[in-house]
Amino acid sequence: MESVFPLLTLVIWLPILGGMVVLASGDRDSNLSKWLALGTAVLTFLVSLGLWIGFDSGTADMQFVERGAWIPTFNVWYFLGVDGISMPLIVLTTFITIFVVVAGWDVITYRPSQYMAAFLIMEGLMVGVFSALDAILFYVFWEAMLIPMFIIIGVWGGPNRVYATIKFFLYTFFGSVFMLVALIYMYFQADSFSILDFHELELGMSAQVLIFVAFLLAFAVKVPMFPVHTWLPDAHVEAPTGGSVILAAIMLKIGGYGFLRFSLPITPDASASLDWLIIALSLIAVVYIGFVALVQQDMKKLIAYSSIAHMGFVTLGFFILFALLRHSGESTGAVMGIEGGMIQMISHGFISAALFLCVGVLYDRMHSRQIADYGGVINTMPWFGGFMVFFAMSNAGLPGTSGFVGEFMVILAAFRADFWFAFLAATTLVLAAAFTLWMVKRVIYGEVKNEKVAALADLDKREVFNLGALAAVVLLFGLWPAPLVDVMHKSVEHLVAQVSVCKLPAAESADCLLARPAPVAFLAP
Repeated sequence: MESVFPLLTLVIWLPILGGMVVLASGDRDSNLSKWLALGTAVLTFLVSLGLWIGFDSGTADMQFVERGAWIPTFNVWYFLGVDGISMPLIVLTTFITIFVVVAGWDVITYRPSQYMAAFLIMEGLMVGVFSALDAILFYVFWEAMLIPMFIIIGVWGGPNRVYATIKFFLYTFFGSVFMLVALIYMYFQADSFSILDFHELELGMSAQVLIFVAFLLAFAVKVPMFPVHTWLPDAHVEAPTGGSVILAAIMLKIGGYGFLRFSLPITPDASASLDWLIIALSLIAVVYIGFVALVQQDMKKLIAYSSIAHMGFVTLGFFILFALLRHSGESTGAVMGIEGGMIQMISHGFISAALFLCVGVLYDRMHSRQIADYGGVINTMPWFGGFMVFFAMSNAGLPGTSGFVGEFMVILAAFRADFWFAFLAATTLVLAAAFTLWMVKRVIYGEVKNEKVAALADLDKREVFNLGALAAVVLLFGLWPAPLVDVMHKSVEHLVAQVSVCKLPAAESADCLLARPAPVAFLAP
């Protein structure tokens, strides 16, 4: 569906150009740069809402499509479009950026214009990742977004920021190199860099496995999956509050998005053959990383490990679809698993952003993230204590919050696939409650034993706005998840239909693990 007005281009380039204007404004008048950044972030969010309002949830077709020549010699296009999988992630990106700008308003005193500009430019690049339909365009956005985060951690980070920054960059860049090789190989097969053309490409099992592994190396690092997760706690601990918010709320989701846009539809046979690997790594992340979170003494590290465990839920929801299709042939459970993983990604974006903002509130006042340095915070900061407990309970999957909805759907789909998948996945509910309550008890409740805690001031208006708005969204989607489910449902159904069909050439048809060639029943005319 061609777009008459380039809304997607506007959502991508408005924050990038706005970031350059903020950068040019300099630090002579820091209020000017802050207001320019806030105005740009709010305007970008409003434009993205226009995408949501104009989106037709009754079709799986790409919408707001824009296509123009970029490098014609190599058949590379400026090709954009969104479906029900990318749309919620774009709106999440533009929404969270507003809170990052507000959170840094009074806190960032060193080069504030450059700080705000880096986040705005990164926002546009991340939206570009979610909307690119040309593989080279996707790769350019994918790599370019590392640069602002590299700068944010390296300039405004903690004492060990250089180590954390280099580790973050090397891990993410290393995996991306293999993805580029896979994209170039598919270009020579399809004579096109269009991702939609890659979806239609017939590939042998050997080629699919190699491409799947190349994508896995890129996306697993970004999620991050066990055992390539070690860069994330270091990056979170050293990053400023805004950097931690964007890392947890948006950048981790790009890895999950990559599995849905590339791995599953391009290499369905390899995905079906190697699904056991992803399921095993996902369950290890859910269980083992949950225990690792239990022993953390730094609040940021605890929340970072919690993020890894929750993202394990996401990849589990995506890859149990093959077990469901093999065992029962039902597509309903497969759709539920992917939708549950998607909702978990969106929900985790809100909840993790709020938790890191809460830690930022305490750090701005006490300059410590150590759990042992606190205790009885609710006695001096009752509003903050209420918000912190709410978001902690949401992170543990409290019914009525958005944290419950995605986990429940994934567990239900996993139960249809295999009882033990569901049993192991459900342990995260116990572990999340354990490490969350452990932190809340020691930080929020108890007697005030520290003179610095006794002198703490409660939330100001800026902080109440940030935490209150996020709390409202977490409650809204916890009680009424229908808007999220409706916008993604047709696209997820279409994805399951694609993944259900064997793509091996006729000479290898005997090795098909998937149906050949009929699509699943619910998409039949």
